[in-house]
Amino acid sequence: MIEFRGVHASYERSLPILKGVSFTIGDGEFVAFVGTNGAGKSTAMRLMNGLLKPDAGEVLIDGAPTTALKTSELARRVGFLFQNPDRQICCPTVREELLFGFKALGIADADAEARVDAIIGEFGFAPDDDPFLLNRGARQLLALASVAVLEPPVLVLDEPTTGLDFRECEKVMGIVRGIHERGVTVVMVCHDMEVVADYAKRCIVMSDGRVAADGPVFEVLRDRTVLERASLVPPQIVDISLTLAQESSRLAGTAVARANTVDEMAAAVAAVAGGAVAGAAGDAVGDAVGGTVGAGVAVAGAGEIATAGEDADGAMAAGEVGASAAGGALVADGVEGAVSDGIANAPGGVAGVAEAGEVEGAVRTAVAGSCDGRPAHVA
Repeated sequence: MIEFRGVHASYERSLPILKGVSFTIGDGEFVAFVGTNGAGKSTAMRLMNGLLKPDAGEVLIDGAPTTALKTSELARRVGFLFQNPDRQICCPTVREELLFGFKALGIADADAEARVDAIIGEFGFAPDDDPFLLNRGARQLLALASVAVLEPPVLVLDEPTTGLDFRECEKVMGIVRGIHERGVTVVMVCHDMEVVADYAKRCIVMSDGRVAADGPVFEVLRDRTVLERASLVPPQIVDISLTLAQESSRLAGTAVARANTVDEMAAAVAAVAGGAVAGAAGDAVGDAVGGTVGAGVAVAGAGEIATAGEDADGAMAAGEVGASAAGGALVADGVEGAVSDGIANAPGGVAGVAEAGEVEGAVRTAVAGSCDGRPAHVA
């Protein structure tokens, strides 16, 4: 368990960073810290593993204050992944890097060798590779593995996906999820709200050195007031859901207004759709989505999806990323396919969701305003 009790911290006494921060993180939780640069997130992480000591208040790990624990003892309890792996990697080969922590703790025995062999296999490393010749994503994986191999009960990650492309991000976070599922407490600083929504269960928002919000991840990410205060934007599906609810009074009380993931949005569309497809509504949706995506999408009379000038495996039907020739906006990979399926599978298509004008305005605003080029993660 990690406890912050009225913690104040600074790098220089005249420049306070944390200002009376209090929270408790229980064993086995997955918590994301979010907020703008300078909000105090990374400072809080460094306090957890004793790299920094509080100016006032207490930081306790399993009931013991960090000020009373040796650095070596804290290292056994709290593993720390730096934002930049090049500040963490220091050995000439992958294998030596993975053994380094054991040597530093004085426990480089046969069990340590076996654990290193196991994690080399799990991560797919070549043990004799030079770490500094690996690409950015592989170096981040190596840094993560060098901490995970020690099997600390708490893993602290300071922006683990910074500088990674989509595939690298998915690989790193997939491994983090697996570590968490083995019972490890994960505390993560992250600026990508899609990653936060996909992996964290609880979200703590930091602003100006204080806790601005603390709660279940989607409860926090759906609070526009809190997000605006911390200069954050919600994940794409959440943003679309909130915008549709705001733009259409008929959608405000439906599952569409509560959808947090692609699957939830597709199911919500199927649940609220009904009746015969009105030609005007179909034209409105086709114009709104087609204008944004540039795929010439129209809603067919039987509730099917058709694309002008394209065959059945076109952008909308396959749920591919579509880009507007005018705006260059990307619609999240998988979002269109899933929502299209929800519409097509609903009884009678989209009629009854909203009138043509409401659908057109809501979809145009939601899609154009939410999809900013980032692929949507699917929980």
